[in-house]
Amino acid sequence: MARLNVNPTRMELANLKDRLSLASRGHKLLKDKQDELMRQFIELIKKNNELRTVVEGKLISAMQSFVMAKSLLNEKYIEELVAVPPRSVSLSVYEKNIMSVNVPVMNFDYSEEEANPSDVPYGYLNSNSELDVSIEEMSAVMKELLELSEIEKTCQLLADEIESTRRRVNALEYRTIPQLEETIYFIQMKLDESERAEITRLMKVKDMG
Repeated sequence: MARLNVNPTRMELANLKDRLSLASRGHKLLKDKQDELMRQFIELIKKNNELRTVVEGKLISAMQSFVMAKSLLNEKYIEELVAVPPRSVSLSVYEKNIMSVNVPVMNFDYSEEEANPSDVPYGYLNSNSELDVSIEEMSAVMKELLELSEIEKTCQLLADEIESTRRRVNALEYRTIPQLEETIYFIQMKLDESERAEITRLMKVKDMG
């Protein structure tokens, strides 16, 4: 590890010791942050995997019902049914802070007159039970699908922050702190050497007197 290019003075030694103390405190804080980010990341990954299994199961069931409905109904009728959404849905997104990381929080917003998202304006005589089940299942899974998107985005952001924090921790641990320690040791040795030389000089002057 190459030491810093500084003058071996007592003032420089004091400055380097202050920098080392600050770097050591910063390293501890960043290490604690990294550990907490990892803990929350692991919890979210577990939750993500569990929710993904649930969502995929419901989507598969809904698609199976839709495929069955499509095989029993006129294709043009189904195309007309899904061509224009029967209601408008707005998505509200705001942020919350997790260990200095801004992560999204998402919510569906339906108007009061459209409070039931499973209502679809088509006649029961023109449809079949498989289509009804498919639409109901699709509507029911939307909230969990949105939650899954939210969790996956949060995991991605936390992973990026963990990697960034890890690089900073490693830079302090393996470069900055050892470099400061080596430079402090070098200056201390130089100062001790100068002090011994000065004592020797004074002793020689005394002997000559």
